[in-house]
Amino acid sequence: MKTLNIDTGVEEFSVNGRGVLRFNPGDPNLYHRFFALGRDLAALDGELEQKLAALPGAEGDETRTAAALALLAEYDGRIKGLLNGIFGPENDFNTLLEGVNLAGVGANGKRVVQNLLEALAPLLEAGARRQAEALADAAVADADAARAARCSP
Repeated sequence: MKTLNIDTGVEEFSVNGRGVLRFNPGDPNLYHRFFALGRDLAALDGELEQKLAALPGAEGDETRTAAALALLAEYDGRIKGLLNGIFGPENDFNTLLEGVNLAGVGANGKRVVQNLLEALAPLLEAGARRQAEALADAAVADADAARAARCSP
């Protein structure tokens, strides 16, 4: 059997020196899904805040704390599901992040999901720039070829 190698633009990124995230940073479909994630996360955040505020019991109550932790675990699973939908099931974010809850807070005081998005955004923006430049270069080449064809006897 012969092998057909196709450049799909997929790149590999080491996540915290452990897991490997694979995707094409210049894929327009991925770019749009990723940046639409902000809207979905805002809706999930609002839903989570409402559910947390509606929990019965006093702050620090063991039952309330357990219920809050369960809500955070559900939130984590939903965000990871959204990320898997964007980057594909081969990129299991639970494995990549070693089970860290995305609702958790990093050492910098930001939620882990925010740190993740801030790390990924520049990669996708650079990929989109490369995609736009490639399209522009192709358009210039086509225009040059058409101009040359018109000028030829």
